Amino acid sequence: MSKREWDTPIRSPWNPIIHHCLKAIDLHMMEYLATGDPWHARNAQALRAYVMGLKDWIHQQERQ
Repeated sequence: MSKREWDTPIRSPWNPIIHHCLKAIDLHMMEYLATGDPWHARNAQALRAYVMGLKDWIHQQERQ
């Protein structure tokens, strides 16, 4: 994994969490495509919403 080109003190502690959520989304979607189990699709969407909300919050904090 390459080092981020820029970072902030607000963003830094959240980066690993976002990274793991994105990996979980990928895994849920792989499982959904393999099994057709809608539970995986719902959880992938819930994680997407969480990550988007977290990124919005981070951007708001960085603007303050």
